[in-house]
Amino acid sequence: MYKLLIADDESEIRNGLSQYFPWNEVGFEVVGQADNGMHALNYILKHPVDVLLCDIKMPVMSGIDVAKELFEQRSKINIVLLSGYREFEFAQQALNYGVKHYLLKPTKYSEITKVFERIKEDLDQISRQSPPLPDAPVLTEPSVSEKAIDKVRNYIHENYKEACLENAAKIVYMNPYYLSKYFKQKTGENFSDYLTRVRMNKAAELLKDVSYKTYEISDLVGYSNAKNFTRTFRRFFGKTPREYRNMD
Repeated sequence: MYKLLIADDESEIRNGLSQYFPWNEVGFEVVGQADNGMHALNYILKHPVDVLLCDIKMPVMSGIDVAKELFEQRSKINIVLLSGYREFEFAQQALNYGVKHYLLKPTKYSEITKVFERIKEDLDQISRQSPPLPDAPVLTEPSVSEKAIDKVRNYIHENYKEACLENAAKIVYMNPYYLSKYFKQKTGENFSDYLTRVRMNKAAELLKDVSYKTYEISDLVGYSNAKNFTRTFRRFFGKTPREYRNMD
């Protein structure tokens, strides 16, 4: 049996596909379910999966985002995208990421059977051509969620002057709203608060160099208005930039 992971944010569709289609008759076993793309990638990182049946529209990471991530990892997993009629043209973008199979919602029994019989034939052919490989160890691999948060932190530290939530979200292929919630959940700190902390610490470092004027430091750390910078600095350190610079 080939291993199948089903990802859809609608529990009725996810559970229905998992429980009511006779997967074993076409050579597949449902080994897991995921309610968004990030959870699907986390599962794939820790478990062997041959095929991912994935909704194209999901929170946190879309089906397109998942396909792109797996493509960049050079994953051999077959991806089947679930899409509505209005999303089909959008779904075709996934051709760039090696996606060859689509199922339109509402899914039909005959279409599911046809697509997965074709995939099984391809997998059988690959199995006949290649000797089986031992499972690769994955226990030390950091989770996808940890990687995403690390990418966001690095982005802030390297681009603190222009950094914003929207651009950070693009880097990790997430919706800005969900990234904001996710960042808070994983770090205990709002994205904006973390960005402010990085900017203020950098400003404090620059204040040690007397060749910089306060308004120059303000601009260097992302504040076009020096008064807003001073107000934020005082709130963060309890001192104005000038008082901070004059400390013994």
